[in-house]
Amino acid sequence: MTLAMMLGCVAMFSANAQTMTGKDLATSAGMSENHSTLLAALKAAGLADQASKPGPFTIFAPENSAFEALPDGTVETLLKPENKKMLSGILLYHVVQGSVMSSDLKDGQKVKTVNGDMLTVRMKDGKVMLEDAKGGMATVTTADIKATNGVVHSIDTVLMPSK
Repeated sequence: MTLAMMLGCVAMFSANAQTMTGKDLATSAGMSENHSTLLAALKAAGLADQASKPGPFTIFAPENSAFEALPDGTVETLLKPENKKMLSGILLYHVVQGSVMSSDLKDGQKVKTVNGDMLTVRMKDGKVMLEDAKGGMATVTTADIKATNGVVHSIDTVLMPSK
């Protein structure tokens, strides 16, 4: 299971309406220009080919701007072969088993990610936010993008696990 799923048709969504792509996440991977850094990270981590596995999975997909906001050199360092394990852990921190729609999330709810760490859901001004293990906050910018094997929520910040 991988984060390549999160790229599923994020290019084909509407900000105000639930979108159903009719395709699995693997078929849709790479269609979003706004998630090209994520796709590069998935390839570097060796996770890109995993997107066709059966789900369902919920993916919180960082946009390119989320990666650009990381400290200078962070992405380049993570993409190095010797950092593959660390990169995989970060990417898998963005994946939750099951189809979780934004309406299913409640303020204060804890959700367990595929890498074993927890995310905390926060609701603010009608927006879904996620607090990571280090206290960082990501806002869902586009929610409920449904593919045949999961759900994608586009986010504005890269989430960081505890380890």
